[in-house]
Amino acid sequence: MPYDSPTANRIGSSDLDDTVSQATRNKRTTLSASDWENEALRVIAEKGIAAVAVEPLARRMGITKGSFYWHFSSRESLLEQSLVSWEKHDARNLSLSLGELSCPRDRLISFFRHVSREGLTHQVYSALTASADHPQVKPVLDRVASRRMAHIGQAFRELGMDDAEAGHHARLTYSVYLGFLQLQRQSQAPALSSQQFEAYLDHVIETLIPEH
Repeated sequence: MPYDSPTANRIGSSDLDDTVSQATRNKRTTLSASDWENEALRVIAEKGIAAVAVEPLARRMGITKGSFYWHFSSRESLLEQSLVSWEKHDARNLSLSLGELSCPRDRLISFFRHVSREGLTHQVYSALTASADHPQVKPVLDRVASRRMAHIGQAFRELGMDDAEAGHHARLTYSVYLGFLQLQRQSQAPALSSQQFEAYLDHVIETLIPEH
């Protein structure tokens, strides 16, 4: 029978639907642990720690919750691994913004410029600070804050400050960062256009980072 015969190798619409559905199911069941972790982090950024739950996450991802247990033993293990992934990502970002430039002032400027463009990372951080007393969150926040403060303080020391003054500047710099995140999260600050936000960053840099 010719290949182009209308009756040759015909797949009915219902058979095609079944084939597509099966392929979709197969694709979905191969979601990795990272897929679950990333979705959990998006939920944290949007709604906070308490909103992370297996069934709602599965619905968001279009998959049955049975897939979850291929990768995690519990909701707590998902949360733990999600926080580990986020912390590693934050450490890499910190290294990029503060670790590669030889000039300490350039490193501090890079920190402000870089973090202002890492939306999800800092939305997650802002949400985590609202649950700072959570037993899985507190040690992560402590490590992240210590790591960031150490990098910022080192840059100020390289600008000629003694340990005490560099520590004060590091705390002030970090407080400005945290305060702005919280104002934005709680909608207590007017929304800024891109131009206004860049002007705000320029002002922060001029105010907090001394010239050589």
